Amino acid sequence: MKSANNSNRRLRAQASTPWLLTLLSLSSLLAAITVDMVNPVLAWIGDSFHSSKTEASWVVSGIAIVLAIGVPLYGRLSDLVNLRKLFAFAASVLALGSLLCALAPNLPLLVFGRMVQGAGMSAIPVLSVIAISNELAEGRRIAALGIVAGSIGVGTAFGPVMGGVIGQAWGWPALFWITFVLSLLIAAGSLAALPDRKPNPEHPHGRRSFDWIGGALLGLTVGLSLFGVTQAETAGLGAFSSVGCLTGALVAALLFIWRIRTAAQPFVPPILFRNRTYVRAVVIAFFAMFAYFALIVYVPVMLVEVNGLAPGEAGLALLPGGAAVALLAPWVGRVSDRTGTAPLILTGLIVMGLSALWLFAFGTGASPMRVAFGVTGAGIAFSFINSPLSHAAVGALRQEQVGAGMGIFQGALYLGAGSGAGIVGALLHALQHAADSLNPLYHGDAAAYADAFLATACSVLIALIAAACGLRDRGSSRG
Repeated sequence: MKSANNSNRRLRAQASTPWLLTLLSLSSLLAAITVDMVNPVLAWIGDSFHSSKTEASWVVSGIAIVLAIGVPLYGRLSDLVNLRKLFAFAASVLALGSLLCALAPNLPLLVFGRMVQGAGMSAIPVLSVIAISNELAEGRRIAALGIVAGSIGVGTAFGPVMGGVIGQAWGWPALFWITFVLSLLIAAGSLAALPDRKPNPEHPHGRRSFDWIGGALLGLTVGLSLFGVTQAETAGLGAFSSVGCLTGALVAALLFIWRIRTAAQPFVPPILFRNRTYVRAVVIAFFAMFAYFALIVYVPVMLVEVNGLAPGEAGLALLPGGAAVALLAPWVGRVSDRTGTAPLILTGLIVMGLSALWLFAFGTGASPMRVAFGVTGAGIAFSFINSPLSHAAVGALRQEQVGAGMGIFQGALYLGAGSGAGIVGALLHALQHAADSLNPLYHGDAAAYADAFLATACSVLIALIAAACGLRDRGSSRG
């Protein structure tokens, strides 16, 4: 009987796969666009509300903080709540946040709306990985992850271009009206495309419970970390607000470690951190996304400030990298079935490091074409890293660990992205009056950007060392 049920489940999953992948791809595309679409119009938003550049930057920083907190929370909730209902709820929250942003009469309400957007959007990446892990067979899983990764790459590259074009044509509120309508469609589509299946009917600890204290401590750790980083960017590395938040984050992290070691059913099972393959995947995720996001955020800024391009023109430099992700990510998924994930991850990290070094040595203050070449290399690298790394992390986990484990993994991605943008921004702020770059070949007016790109290359080196220590292609622990 059990064999027949499993066979029927596989047949139903195969029949619904196109609709499932369509939903997950479109929702991932929308999430990526929503994060980055405001970057080119921040100056216009500041002018609309008579706000400073620092105040307007919270339209970006606020959502980054909520994303880093929300992703692990949704991952853990997926062990307790029906996946279809949870996804539909999150898409509805995203729609509500978009509506609040579109109608916001002042900057604080706009920032609040963006944080509500983040509270809904943070479910999409982790629940997408969990849905693919639960519904697709091993041989089809990484190809599906590649499709979703391609959608994220296109959204990341297209978001700033869309923001610049639509914002210039119809005003920045039009961006949020578009995301409002699309979020409602995704909420409705999730009820049709996602299976109505109970979460983890078998659990090693019997009755399931949610460790709210552990979740709150993890949220404080992540939130205070990112808030401290953003304060370092705006107020300086030694500012009291930055040092105080980072100290608070350290205290919260120590309390979180104590909590997961003593709670009967902790928010994150400590056994995850004894899984070396999984821990390496988390480390790689953090530092690889640190580098990638720092590049795609500050390359357009450099092109505007140094090269004098308009925001929409600067955003076009990201399009070849996004196209590379869209084209290569599905192919990487198919190839990985033959090569395994570890060679692809190592290749991607090497290419990412070389791209950062290219921008450091030859791209700072150079022609937009030369800069776009370096960013395209970063996009190619991202397509080689993202879905194989997710697959390596999933493969290292047992079935009952997937929700919590992938929540932490995806949270590390967003924490890396927020930290990369914040720390590199703080570095640029500290070096803005530097006369010379660490690059002996560079003597232009953008020395700070050259050094910032060198810092991203160093973060890739850390990820490369972690990958070289060993990643299994298929986790033997997955049960």
